[in-house]
Amino acid sequence: MKLTRRGVLQGGAALGSLWAVGCATTKKEGSQEGSEVAKASAPKGGGKRILILGGTGFLGPQLVEAARARGHTVTLFNRGKTRPHLFPDVEKLHGDRDPKNGEGLKVLEGRSWDAVVDTSGYVPRVVRASAELLAPNVGHYVFISSISVYKEMPRPGMDEDSPLATVDDPTNENVRENYGALKALCEKAAEAAFPGRTTNIRPGLIVGPDDPTQRFTYWPVRVARGGEVLAPGSGADPAQFIDVRDLAEWTLLAIENKDFGTFNATGPAKPLTMKELLEACKQASNSDATFTWADAAFLEKHNVRAWMDMPVWVTPTGEMAGMSAVSNARAVARGLKFRPAVDTARDTLTWFNGLPPERQAELQKRAGLPPEREREVLAAWHQQQATPASAP
Repeated sequence: MKLTRRGVLQGGAALGSLWAVGCATTKKEGSQEGSEVAKASAPKGGGKRILILGGTGFLGPQLVEAARARGHTVTLFNRGKTRPHLFPDVEKLHGDRDPKNGEGLKVLEGRSWDAVVDTSGYVPRVVRASAELLAPNVGHYVFISSISVYKEMPRPGMDEDSPLATVDDPTNENVRENYGALKALCEKAAEAAFPGRTTNIRPGLIVGPDDPTQRFTYWPVRVARGGEVLAPGSGADPAQFIDVRDLAEWTLLAIENKDFGTFNATGPAKPLTMKELLEACKQASNSDATFTWADAAFLEKHNVRAWMDMPVWVTPTGEMAGMSAVSNARAVARGLKFRPAVDTARDTLTWFNGLPPERQAELQKRAGLPPEREREVLAAWHQQQATPASAP
């Protein structure tokens, strides 16, 4: 089954809902454990007062921990429904992003911060409401967007100036159907309220410990299990993603340096192939895994979907061929850094292995191939390889 823009965007919308749900962590929640890197790069001088819209899903907790380690003061604004026990010593304001619901944003009125990070904006009307309310008293609006904002991704090397997706009716708030176009309109809404004071960050696939999607976790977990692993393509196809901790660190760096503008935030700094990614997963777990690479045509024939059944990977041709080769040069020039893939794989595996069995089972339903399905496809591949080609 070919990867289509519609499929990716619907997956992005589902990803947003999973972020809102959140998931369990392995370390003591709300602690600063594991923040030595952040401490080492903490800014000199006074810290910033930062408001996070959200803060308890996937990216939010990493922002909180990194911000506090760097000497900043954090306030969270959310509904108080997702993991409300997190960060008991952080100021929490409860309300609703949508001003139509209850008292909406009322608790934010008259408050001031140096910067706000919007991790949970998907609808332009809702982003506009928060941005316009905060604009008089906040210096900097950081909006976490997505590379899904681009109109199309047929070629590698697309940058921030590439055309954006549009929607015929800008009042249509069906995020599942119009995820990318609505994210693009959210960016414009933030910039309209904070002209010249907005940073729009467009991550690619966000991965690492606490990832609720399984869209990277599948590989370190599967490779750790060992044996013959079904792998997509030739091994030379590109792979792009960003560790959630690297994204959090750079978001804060952008605030500290007042880096306004639009940035693609996906990695690594140098091209990474699927083969290199899977070898990193093997190194992370010291497994005996071997990789059987099956081409895109075979996988399509056997209904193995790029991105979902074979996470991270996209087919090297077609309308989404450039999705794993987006230019990150602008962000890298402004200090975006990436930890090695083996570290992300190892930490993700450690987190996953620390989850209760029922939680592991739930995550494994979200992406990747079940073991029995993988064995079935591998058997078909070996049968095809053993079958002599038909005479011309």
